[in-house]
Amino acid sequence: MIHVVLCQPEIPQNTGNIMRTCVGTGTKIHLIEPLGFKIDDQKLRRSAVDYYDALYFEVHKDFKTFAETHPGKYFFLTRYGKHRFSDFKFNEIKEDIYLVFGSESYGIDRKLLAENLDQTFRIPTNDKIRSLNLSNCVAITVFEVLRQLDFPGLYESEPESLKGPDYLNKFKE
Repeated sequence: MIHVVLCQPEIPQNTGNIMRTCVGTGTKIHLIEPLGFKIDDQKLRRSAVDYYDALYFEVHKDFKTFAETHPGKYFFLTRYGKHRFSDFKFNEIKEDIYLVFGSESYGIDRKLLAENLDQTFRIPTNDKIRSLNLSNCVAITVFEVLRQLDFPGLYESEPESLKGPDYLNKFKE
């Protein structure tokens, strides 16, 4: 299973967008306190739209306690990362995969990063910005893991429960 771990997220709209991505990909999300918003915050629900009830998430008091009770392989996003996000061979990992992201203003605790240096990654950018938006980073990374795993449980085309794979055919002339 793939897990997204948000350490001390601050912006409810980012977290809501990430929640929507997690619902659409069957990814579990973990929120590490303190949070910069209330979990029932209206902005959070608005960002997650009507998918909030399908969300698979947990809130944890701190990262240390969380990691002690959630075994698996951990990867940490940081602009100081030693690897590109696509360098890891996620398809060879047989245990749960945890993608860890820090707060919007600070990132992940530097000591935690230093202790896990070989598991740090970055998303390449030019020198005009420090980083991408957190919700974009999560989406890029989750979809890279899913790509390497051949998109398990995801539809290659529009499912019948929505408009269906042949929806556009009715617009042919």
